Amino acid sequence: MQREVDWLLSNPYTSTLAFVSVAVMALIFCLFCFELVTRYNCWDEIKNGNVAVAMATGGKIFGICNVFRFSIEANDTVYQSMIWALFGFAILLAAYFLFEFLTPVFKIDEEIKNDNRAVGLIAMIISVSLSYLIGATII
Repeated sequence: MQREVDWLLSNPYTSTLAFVSVAVMALIFCLFCFELVTRYNCWDEIKNGNVAVAMATGGKIFGICNVFRFSIEANDTVYQSMIWALFGFAILLAAYFLFEFLTPVFKIDEEIKNDNRAVGLIAMIISVSLSYLIGATII
């Protein structure tokens, strides 16, 4: 089985399809994890026009995909890439909790749910910025 997979991944077209397919599935999983830890339903809030949630969620999507990008670029196999990408995602998730914890004056999730766009923008910029830092460390 390993030989067949390696043979398929030696073709640049099937390799691209494999990496993108696995990354999209992992992105969906990571977004699901973020959905579990937020105190609001991202997609319901976005559907209702909550721009702060859209910015924060967009930052998470970009951050996750950027970590995947670095992990794909730095590794030879889909398996190695996903291990590094999921490790990077775990760091992003930890940063989310740290951001919430280090802002004791108000609750990040409550402010984002209340469409505080300044907080949504900061959350987006933190996700994007950290994804570059995490990506730089991926080997």
